[in-house]
Amino acid sequence: MTDTKTTETRTFEADVSRLLHMMVHSVYSDRDIFLRELISNAADACEKLRFEAITRPELLGEDARPRIGILADPDNKQLSVEDNGIGMGRDEMAEALGTIARSGTRAFIERVEAGKATEDSQLIGQFGVGFYSAFMVADHVDVISRQAGSEEAWRWSSNGKGTYEIAPVPLAASPKRGTRVVLHLMEDATSYTTPYRLEGLAKSQSGHVPVPIALVEKPGAEPRDIADGTALWVRQKSEIKPEEYTDFYRSVAGQYDEPAATIHFRAEGRQEYSVLAFVPGSRPFDLFDQDRKGRMKLYVRRVFITDDANVLPRYLRFVRGLVDSADLPLNVSREMIQESPLLAAIRKGVTNRVLGDLAKLADNDTQAYARIWENFGVVLKEGLYEDYERREQLLKLARFRSTASDETLRSLADYVAAMKEGQKAIFFMAGDDRARLEASPHLEGFRARGIEVLLLTDPVDSFWTTIAPEFDGKPFKSVTQGAADLSDIPLLDTAAKSMAETNPEIDGFLAFVKSTLGDEVSDVKASDRLTESAVCLVAPEHGPDRQFERLLNAAGRLDKAAKPVLEINPRHERVAALAQLGDDERAFKEDAAHLLYDEARVLDGDKPADAKAFSARLARMIERGLAAQEQDRS
Repeated sequence: MTDTKTTETRTFEADVSRLLHMMVHSVYSDRDIFLRELISNAADACEKLRFEAITRPELLGEDARPRIGILADPDNKQLSVEDNGIGMGRDEMAEALGTIARSGTRAFIERVEAGKATEDSQLIGQFGVGFYSAFMVADHVDVISRQAGSEEAWRWSSNGKGTYEIAPVPLAASPKRGTRVVLHLMEDATSYTTPYRLEGLAKSQSGHVPVPIALVEKPGAEPRDIADGTALWVRQKSEIKPEEYTDFYRSVAGQYDEPAATIHFRAEGRQEYSVLAFVPGSRPFDLFDQDRKGRMKLYVRRVFITDDANVLPRYLRFVRGLVDSADLPLNVSREMIQESPLLAAIRKGVTNRVLGDLAKLADNDTQAYARIWENFGVVLKEGLYEDYERREQLLKLARFRSTASDETLRSLADYVAAMKEGQKAIFFMAGDDRARLEASPHLEGFRARGIEVLLLTDPVDSFWTTIAPEFDGKPFKSVTQGAADLSDIPLLDTAAKSMAETNPEIDGFLAFVKSTLGDEVSDVKASDRLTESAVCLVAPEHGPDRQFERLLNAAGRLDKAAKPVLEINPRHERVAALAQLGDDERAFKEDAAHLLYDEARVLDGDKPADAKAFSARLARMIERGLAAQEQDRS
């Protein structure tokens, strides 16, 4: 039998030198993590005592309130984390601290599960490696512990190089109950004795563990509470004041505005988790980061795991908040939770709830939702081409500017309800500037018939419109692509004639223009979409519309641009006059044909196809006009 009063030096049961090196340099990427791990272990110890005290209340004695203390000693370059939990005896120290990845917590969970009594236990660590993260900042660690109900105290001590020492300590030098972990800090880690840094880390990483945390800034100072052991997200919504939500939002989001929407719920059933999420009142600075990562924090039983959990899809990356799961397993590092069916189920549930709450807000408070859409609509629309499963849901959330209103945002349901008799499609026009879109000749025929056209000015619009096939049975149709299909929709002025009405002279002129332009266009047609302008360019029926083609070309993803269709207004006075010219004016008509094409390009936001040739043709036109004026005066 071992003499329990002697000091004993033992060798770690694992290749600690190699394994600790892996822990410090591979498993954990952030040194700050050590404090989270030590606080988690302390919270575990308090939870274990609480469970044991159900049948043995004498273990609590006169100190029934659980607590965790962080004690800084900058003069001696030491940092301590102390709890008044279950504590450890000599053999438990050797078992829990002397063997890598053999966790006392895991053994405790297995024992509790065997007794069918786990509902109340909020145990955190399950792999027994978190404690060793202390060696990232300390070159020596002492663990002094006194088991609840015991009259002995022990010190475990190691530099993590291959051996550890267990020795008895006087009761006066140990906690009355529980464990104290003393870190002898490395020279480059002494900043961890700075009060504001310790408080910030404790609040951000472990501020919501179910045990209060106090900070002692230096030996002899009074402890100061920095976390009260309660989590806002586990409280009833009816008990939480708006200002409490706002304060929590500002801390979790790192912003100073007011949240535009608060989403707070608890899921129960096959998976249990709590969610407290916020839609910011303004755009976060990192909204358009190329990584497009989410900013939802993940907790497991109130212990911080990561601040960019893959809980929401990328198009909801503006949402800030957290998910606290009671079921997710902790992986060995606690920094990279592995993809699992549980996490997938949480992701699905949280995503559906966020979108559902946004839909309710859109129905109940249109102004509040309009502000959210103005800030984040461009990001939400990414989901229209990324998330097929929820595309219909996202289309219902989408809001647009259109030719039907100046500032009021329109939903697709509004659009469909206002569709004209004979209208079969949802018409849109994409571009980078709303004013230019509103001035586009492509809209003339639609205005003449009172047809609403959506004005899409975000780059993402050119992408989702190509793969969102329909809404409420109505397909999306670009007004700059293919035939306008307006013949079945009556003009507002019933006495007006169809804009596409032609005569033999016009037909002959269209054929002449097509022959003159040759390969520059794919076709020349009479237009039923023009009422005031003479010409416009449209994309062929199949392939990208004009704006999407520009984006693809700018990104270098278009091998060869499609040749546009030149549409000519057959009732325009200039076109009618050109159609009357005979063959003796062929050279003039050829110049006019090229200038009409260049005019269409300029109206479409492009430059003339050949600047030098354009200047020469324009000069000849001016000279002809001047000569005609001179002849009239004479």
